[in-house]
Formats: sequence, structure tokens, C-alpha cells
Amino acid sequence: MKDSYTDCLIVARSELATAQRLLAAEISAYPTPISGCDAQFNHLLAERVRIADALSQLNASVFVPTPRMPTPADRMESR
Repeated sequence: MKDSYTDCLIVARSELATAQRLLAAEISAYPTPISGCDAQFNHLLAERVRIADALSQLNASVFVPTPRMPTPADRMESR
């Protein structure tokens, strides 16, 4: 049976949440001391930001402007 786009979004959110948990565990288990030039640790931090951004984009509502509703502040269509 074919998945609907909402099913795909649910799977994407679930997979990103799993990646976020795994990455948090990896960062917390990272050995100390950490210097400012530790490229691997900095990469993990950058990946954490990418995952958080992807999750927030999936959860954000999208505004599509139309001629009758050009800005999000216009709650009612103008005629």
C-alpha cells in the first residue's frame, strides 16, 4: 500500500528524533578534555544544529502568499 505524505512526515519526524537522541548520547559520552580545535566534536555540534533545524522546519507552519492574502498578518481575504 502506498504511503501518504502525512505518513512520510511522521516517519521523518520519528527518524530525526531518533537521530537527535543518538547524537545527544554520543556528545555526552565524548571524552574530555575537549579543546576548541577538536574537529570531530565540532562536527557533532554542527550535526546537532542541523537535526534541530530540520525538526523545526517539519513542525513549522508554512505560509503561501496569494494575491488575496499577501502577508501572514492578513487573516481574512481582501476583496
